[in-house]
Amino acid sequence: MKKIVDLPYEKILVLGLAKSGTAAAKLLKQSGKKVRVNDLKAKPTDLAVRQLEEMGVEVVTGGHPISVLDDVDLLVKNPGIPYDNVIVAEAEQRELPIITEIELASRLVDGHLIGITGSNGKTTTTTLIYEMLKNSNQQAKIAGNIGNVATEVAQSLEQNESMVIELSSFQLLGVETFRPDIAVLLNLFESHLDYHQSFENYKRAKSNIFKNQTEHDFIVYNADDEQVVDTVQEAPSIKVPFSITKRCIDGAWCNNTSIYFKEEEIILLSDIVLVGKHNLENILAAVCAAKLNGVTTAAIQDVLKTFTGVKHRLQFVDNRNGRLFYNDSKATNILATSKALAAFEHPIILLAGGLDRGNSFDDLIPHLEKVKAMVVFGETAQKLAKTAHQAGIDTVKFVDNVKHAVQKAYELSSEQDIILLSPACASWDQYATFEERGDMFTEAVHTLE
Repeated sequence: MKKIVDLPYEKILVLGLAKSGTAAAKLLKQSGKKVRVNDLKAKPTDLAVRQLEEMGVEVVTGGHPISVLDDVDLLVKNPGIPYDNVIVAEAEQRELPIITEIELASRLVDGHLIGITGSNGKTTTTTLIYEMLKNSNQQAKIAGNIGNVATEVAQSLEQNESMVIELSSFQLLGVETFRPDIAVLLNLFESHLDYHQSFENYKRAKSNIFKNQTEHDFIVYNADDEQVVDTVQEAPSIKVPFSITKRCIDGAWCNNTSIYFKEEEIILLSDIVLVGKHNLENILAAVCAAKLNGVTTAAIQDVLKTFTGVKHRLQFVDNRNGRLFYNDSKATNILATSKALAAFEHPIILLAGGLDRGNSFDDLIPHLEKVKAMVVFGETAQKLAKTAHQAGIDTVKFVDNVKHAVQKAYELSSEQDIILLSPACASWDQYATFEERGDMFTEAVHTLE
């Protein structure tokens, strides 16, 4: 078991358990640190709590007493906990350093570290890079916001094995020395402003992905995104652009027929199975990172000819009697659904609805030109129906859930139609997670008669 040997703190509070907090606490304890854990919702009988206590970790549950900060010289914060949390705010007042567990993970990595961030497309790009590395016979593991706890993955890394890590702005806000050899910044849209308070703060958090890089490292960036171009100007690393609109002689680009890396033709666009303009951006970013890490062109081609998408992210599910079904349950906002709609040329039957956060769907109207019918569900069903009618869509059907939506959409469809689950809403009114919602969609498609 690897241990952290270069962390200059001895008495550490881990705030928030979940998977990352539990893993961080165990790693720190095994590394010889004095560790205390505080979690509001955990119970003394929880397995994670009992395991930590058996290791000698002090665990405080059921509240956030300020005393948990006594005799502490570092706070390791769960990324999702906001900075106005009473413990975090008090830690800042005491001028305690605050990090997230990716900082700990990075101190365990001997091989290459490839970090991917952006407002959209992180999971797809991270997965593409990982698959390209593997297909080129490179040893690699995938980690981070994609669901694999970074500290656990880092502990299992072999020497010179690469870690490909998806990074949220929440994670990146808490780094000290974190430094990827290859950083990828995909795009920047206004997002998570309830957490970051302003777009500038959000961009600053994202820029932490390259703040510790050197002139020997690389920052792969979207040359078509003005916010990204502006943000990477301060990067100390080698800038490698990608673009779907112009030739990038120092990076990846495409014309009407092919994708290129610098002067080398990589693959014909017609050979790529992943659909969507936004996914073309993700592909170009992945090509850059893969080539910079020594991946062969043949390995890149093999992946792009077979990769159909990440589960729940514009994932191709099935062709049923000429109708193509796509699961985009991860589309929990209007922007994501807009990008999904732009991916197709054939008529679309859109399945949408979910948690009502109080917003209108007016911004979706310009993107509904190819939608021939909508099937709506959940708390926002009436709002979405109103939006559909404003967009000139005559056929709108109400159903109870995603399972019934699949059946209704199939009844409304014709050959070559796209049946797309892209809800534009969070799932929590009916489902615990967007994954649960997407799984119901997929199961319903496979059981159609």
